[in-house]
Amino acid sequence: MSLVSQTEKKMRKAIEVLHHDFQKIRAGRASPALLEDLMVDYYGAPTPLKQLATILTEDARTLSVQVWDKGAHADVEKTIRTSDLGLNPVDNGGVLRVPLPVMTEENRKNYQKRARQGAEHARIAVRNCRRDAMHHLKDEAEGEDHEHQLADEIQKATDRVIAEIDKLLAEKEQDLAHI
Repeated sequence: MSLVSQTEKKMRKAIEVLHHDFQKIRAGRASPALLEDLMVDYYGAPTPLKQLATILTEDARTLSVQVWDKGAHADVEKTIRTSDLGLNPVDNGGVLRVPLPVMTEENRKNYQKRARQGAEHARIAVRNCRRDAMHHLKDEAEGEDHEHQLADEIQKATDRVIAEIDKLLAEKEQDLAHI
């Protein structure tokens, strides 16, 4: 595998992470991705919520959490309540119902800020991949002309991936603006 394709593959991972982060940012509808990576103190070990419960979307503004181990039910409820998501779960006979609050302008701005921060972190990761590739360029190149050609290809790959990040951010901001 060539240096350029390895570098682009690493850059694409930043897009995957960004896409996953954007799923956690609420855009008007309930999504299990909001809760699945919350870390619950499960018998002394931090464990992702998705490994302890089934998380379903009941309707556009409600999630239900069915905890498999009844002994962890209180810990799951506490984790959701104390998370930075601002959610207040309701125990409904063994199933936690998590109603999502109505989106306020302040919430919308906070979500937009989180989206921009996530996109900037992705851009930084892409630029770091480019920097690493440029550092290894001399080892891969078979002459000065080949080195310039590889550097151009790496820059073009960087530009493509950053444009894709910008497109994802614009789409997320559009979703948040129409709530």
